[in-house]
Amino acid sequence: MESLKKQIEYAAKKARTVAVITGAGMSKESGIPTFRGPEGLWKNFRAEELATPEAFRKDPKLVWEWYEWRRQIVLKAEPHEGHKSLAEMEDYFDDFLLITQNVDGLHPRAGSRQLIEIHGSIHRTRCNTCSHKMDLPPVALEIPVKCERCGELSRPDVVWFGESYDEELLGRSLEFLSRADMVWIIGSSGMVSVPVYLAAHASKNGAFLVDLNPEEAEFSRYCDINFRGTAGADLPRIWSGIKEALS
Repeated sequence: MESLKKQIEYAAKKARTVAVITGAGMSKESGIPTFRGPEGLWKNFRAEELATPEAFRKDPKLVWEWYEWRRQIVLKAEPHEGHKSLAEMEDYFDDFLLITQNVDGLHPRAGSRQLIEIHGSIHRTRCNTCSHKMDLPPVALEIPVKCERCGELSRPDVVWFGESYDEELLGRSLEFLSRADMVWIIGSSGMVSVPVYLAAHASKNGAFLVDLNPEEAEFSRYCDINFRGTAGADLPRIWSGIKEALS
């Protein structure tokens, strides 16, 4: 482990443009259930049955009840030391971008500013009719949620299974990764295709890739360093060593 840390510190010392990609494992350490774990079950429904356009068309109230259950869990959660390490990291490099698959808002709460929430936000709605976006208050909602502008049905402003990514956000992510010196992938199982796609793109363009996850994933083959650990427990120690190397 120490030799891996030293290799990461050496690569970080040379890096000027750094990107980080985070997934659901990052939030799990803050007590937020993952979609695919047993704790993600709600009323015997799996996420794959509810986080779809078809499910929302069929029963918007049911989908909103599930999202509101998740949102209330998120509102009680706190960013952990791994989130705080990433927020601090952006001040140490000339160019930095955090690309998260998580919709919970823990990264901005930890202080991250250079951020793309590529799957959207559970704290925001988008109107089905006029596309108006609305930030949600931190209180229980009357559901299903209606648009404040036109009064029609609104949906959570997130990317559902079977939907395409926002072209502008994906384009910004790819452009940054095409010139990144160093890319971290943290807390991602690789079950969703985007981290694999982004890792392959960064690797093809010459970035040094660090995989910080408990288990091997499909994108691990693109990575120069595969560090088996978690963001909350291991990232703060790794980041502390990097800061010393940079000072």
